[in-house]
Amino acid sequence: MKNVITISREFGSGGRTIGKMVAEALGYKFYDSELINEVVKESGISREFVEKYDEYATHKNSILFSIAVNAGGDGYNGLSIANRVQIAQINVIKQLAEEGNCVIIGRGADYILRDRDDCLNVFIRADMQFKARRVLEAYGETDVKIEKRLTDKDARRRVFYRSFSMREWGALENYHLMLDSGAIGLENCAEIIAKVAKLDN
Repeated sequence: MKNVITISREFGSGGRTIGKMVAEALGYKFYDSELINEVVKESGISREFVEKYDEYATHKNSILFSIAVNAGGDGYNGLSIANRVQIAQINVIKQLAEEGNCVIIGRGADYILRDRDDCLNVFIRADMQFKARRVLEAYGETDVKIEKRLTDKDARRRVFYRSFSMREWGALENYHLMLDSGAIGLENCAEIIAKVAKLDN
């Protein structure tokens, strides 16, 4: 049985919704935007700044973030707000994993928790047409073409992930399970993840 499930996802693939379904099926706690509240408490930084730096990074702060991931540093002296948010996020994710029975969406949790053997790391993808339809239904149209919205969002997630893990976001070898939500369906993805999480191995 896996006590922690991390779900990385392409924008529009339904990864968050799938994660919520999995959490409900297993009776686990669910953390996505809920992580922001925990990071605010951990860092003492305002919610506005935490939301700004949540799940994104630049090459400028990637070295300090890498140090924090590997050393578990919890000191903030002399660090920028972005670094403080990121380190607080690491600490929160590690603490949630210690408490167990949870689903964590994104934020490099699969890498942060890479040394734990009670984690199931999942990546959710889908084709452009499926993702575009879901995003338009959820958020509506803007002045920016939907394809650009999708690729830009994923590009930022890719930079965030690479900046501290030195691994490629979405690469097969980084996950235990990779599912195409457009081909399989969100409900079926959730069912598969829940079943795999229950396996004794």
